[in-house]
Amino acid sequence: MRRIIINEHISIDGVIQGPGGPDEDTSGGFELGGWSAKYGDEISGKSMMDAMAEDYDLLLGRVTFDIWEPYWPNQSGPIGDKFNKIKKYVATQTRTESNWEGTVLLNGDTIEQVKALKASDGPDLHMWGSADFIQSLFENGLVDKMNLWIYPVVLGKGKRLFAGGTMPGGFKLVKHAVASTGLICASYEANGEVLTGNAGEE
Repeated sequence: MRRIIINEHISIDGVIQGPGGPDEDTSGGFELGGWSAKYGDEISGKSMMDAMAEDYDLLLGRVTFDIWEPYWPNQSGPIGDKFNKIKKYVATQTRTESNWEGTVLLNGDTIEQVKALKASDGPDLHMWGSADFIQSLFENGLVDKMNLWIYPVVLGKGKRLFAGGTMPGGFKLVKHAVASTGLICASYEANGEVLTGNAGEE
C-alpha cells in the first residue's frame, strides 16, 4: 500500500502559495511570490534533497502541473532527471492530454482513483503545491505524512495548507531540523485521533 506524503513550503500563518518566485502563482492577486527564497542554508537544503531522493511517484493538482509541465521536461540534474523519469498522476477535470512523459491524468472521480492508487503496489505518492487538491485529500483522510518547511514569515493572504474541511487527526513528529535562518524542517506522520483532556488536571 502506498502512502501520500505532502511536501510544502509554508509560512507561519499556513500559506503555501508561490514560495519559489514572484511569477510562480499569482492567482487571486497574490503578489508576495518568492517568500521562501532568502531563508535556505545547508541544513534546509539537505532536508529537501533527502525528501526528493526517496522512491516515489508524483501526485499533483492541475494548477501545479500546469506550472511544472513547461519547466521540468527541459531540466536535468538529480531533481529534473527524477521528475522526468517517474510517473506523474494529475487530478484534472479539464486536461485530456499531456506531452510530459509518464503523465497519467486522473479524470472523473479523482478521490476514488486516488484511493485505488493508495491501495496498489508501487512507491509512495509525493505532493508539492496543489493547494486545492490537497483539501480534498484532507477531507477524505488520505494524507499519511507531511514534510513541512516552515518559514519565519507571516503573509496574511494566499492559499493555505489547511483551508477548511480538514478531518481532525493527530500527527507524530518523526524528524526535525532548524536552519540558521529560523526555517524549521519538520516531518509528521499520521498518528490516529486527536488526543484531548483537561490541561488543569495532572
